[in-house]
Amino acid sequence: MDEIKKENFDSNFPSITHGEKKNLTEKVRKNPWIVSSIILGAILIVLVVGNVFGLTGNISLTGKSVSGNTAGENLVTYLNTITTSEVKLVDVKEASGLYLVLVEYNGENVPVYITKDGQYYTTTLIPLTADTGTQTDTQTPANIPKTDKPSVELYVFTYCPYGLQMEKAMIPVVKLLGDKINFKIRQIGAMHGEHEKVEAERQLCIEKNYPNKFLDYVLAFAEDTSIGSCSGDATCLASKLSALYTKFGFDASKINSCMTSEGESLYNAEVSNSQSKGVSGSPTLIVNGVDAQVSRSPDAVKTALCTAFNNVPSECSQTLSTSQASAGFGAEASSGSSTASC
Repeated sequence: MDEIKKENFDSNFPSITHGEKKNLTEKVRKNPWIVSSIILGAILIVLVVGNVFGLTGNISLTGKSVSGNTAGENLVTYLNTITTSEVKLVDVKEASGLYLVLVEYNGENVPVYITKDGQYYTTTLIPLTADTGTQTDTQTPANIPKTDKPSVELYVFTYCPYGLQMEKAMIPVVKLLGDKINFKIRQIGAMHGEHEKVEAERQLCIEKNYPNKFLDYVLAFAEDTSIGSCSGDATCLASKLSALYTKFGFDASKINSCMTSEGESLYNAEVSNSQSKGVSGSPTLIVNGVDAQVSRSPDAVKTALCTAFNNVPSECSQTLSTSQASAGFGAEASSGSSTASC
């Protein structure tokens, strides 16, 4: 990463020891999705908010609001005064009473939340409803229509930590219910960089050529922390993918040929579908045409999907893991619940 102005960096991080640096490196290796937050943390330096945010409505600390474009342009102007690498405005939309601004920095698209008055910003929203118990797991959507064979679509960005989290919770359920549901992972696009688009094309080609092993690949991809540590580095990723191809018996030349000849068209069709459905957040779960907010444990997902049947199958009586899947790459469970998205 380009150097940030030294006086700013040193004044806000004055006493990081060598041991702490090593610890931070290990955390990044295990949880590579935090790199974007670290980049923005260095760019933005510090978030100072002296007011308490309201839980509803538009968050504007000064009581005045500016347009999303104005807020985004002001943010980019500010960022370009504190970093030597150019920051560009990609997109602005409303989310959770704030503006969600997507900026491009060093080839990566990084999300930032800004209050409606354009004065305060943060890279992460922490849900106040999160807890360490299983109460959330017992809550299921009440508005899912019932059908004989439910349609289940999971919309994700391939490198979104929360999309990966939902895939890890969803796939055991899909394997349990089998052909009793119509399930498909849908690609939204690429929010985190070109490598996310490449992986989306790869997964679409694996699904086309090896449909029976597609979910096995997606789960293995999501659970492999070494893949996450590559952070999109093609050279680093090559050996990891080769190991997965060997594990599942994939012909690399067949997948690469598909990506070269059809990858772009398959990807564009997915992006068009997501746009037509108005889906932009990862993960988004749509069951029988309805957006379903579901806790991210296998058992919670199973319970929700089983409410979508006219005649509930016997598989629904089985108990799956009630532990939340972890966000990002890795096979471990999480101690709390999450409703966050990319």
